[in-house]
Amino acid sequence: MNNAIKVALIGLDTSHTVEFARRMQAPDCPPDQKVSGLRATACMRFPTPFQSKEGLDDRQKILEGWGIRVTPSFEEAVSDCDAVMLEINDPARHLEYFARATELGKRVFLDKPLADTLASGQEIARIAAAKKTSFFSASSLRFVPQLLKACDELPKPLLASTYGPVGKAPAGSSIVWYGVHAFEMLQRAMGRGAQSVFARADDAGVAAVVRYPEKRRGVVELSFVSYAYGGSLRDDKKIVPFVNDASRLYSDLLLQIRAFFRGAPPPVAQEDTLEVMALLDAAQRSADSGREEAVKI
Repeated sequence: MNNAIKVALIGLDTSHTVEFARRMQAPDCPPDQKVSGLRATACMRFPTPFQSKEGLDDRQKILEGWGIRVTPSFEEAVSDCDAVMLEINDPARHLEYFARATELGKRVFLDKPLADTLASGQEIARIAAAKKTSFFSASSLRFVPQLLKACDELPKPLLASTYGPVGKAPAGSSIVWYGVHAFEMLQRAMGRGAQSVFARADDAGVAAVVRYPEKRRGVVELSFVSYAYGGSLRDDKKIVPFVNDASRLYSDLLLQIRAFFRGAPPPVAQEDTLEVMALLDAAQRSADSGREEAVKI
């Protein structure tokens, strides 16, 4: 691990911090989940509505057991890193910490969703361009082999449906916070060009219809009770269903992050990431208004 890329983890309010670090360097990480060539050196923690102090303490103990220094100081966390992973569960804090990270001249992975609002996401893109910071932001569901295989079989579907869970966010929009997974699968399958979203929230979750040009349509179903991910792609001749295997979500995304930190281009175009944010924004506005809302980028 002498030549491993040294990674600063910013945020401890998400389980992703522990799971990514586990795959980098935990001695007991299963070999088929291990991602070599990365080493987490430090992690910044701070108070958050998305995790209790006890929960943060438990996670800190795990990270320290793997040789990762945990600190409340951003400057200390990034003092000896080659790249930064912003692992912050609260999307309202993404803009603040992304802006700080761009001052380092390092590559940045910004965990999903891009931000809490479309306006904040657009500001992140503006800052990245101004600072010439190379970054990407994505849900791990975008890289699930079952989805990618379906997209290869039907690269331009007329109809696409995706489903997944939606947790209740301790702060901010639940659709933005957790609906990002299913909406990102839809965006991967349908490509850019979404025009509008009509979303309805009820006791079961949220159902959203996304309108595209050329009579194409997407449907996203978010559930409070079902934790499975999947969907189907259709055209006038065939249907390609898929059910996602979630066993390698962290490892497969970390492989993408490793390649990016080694100098590869971002695996997700910024335009795609912004459209995901615009879809989430329109879905939340529609759920609030009860009307179809335009997708604005």
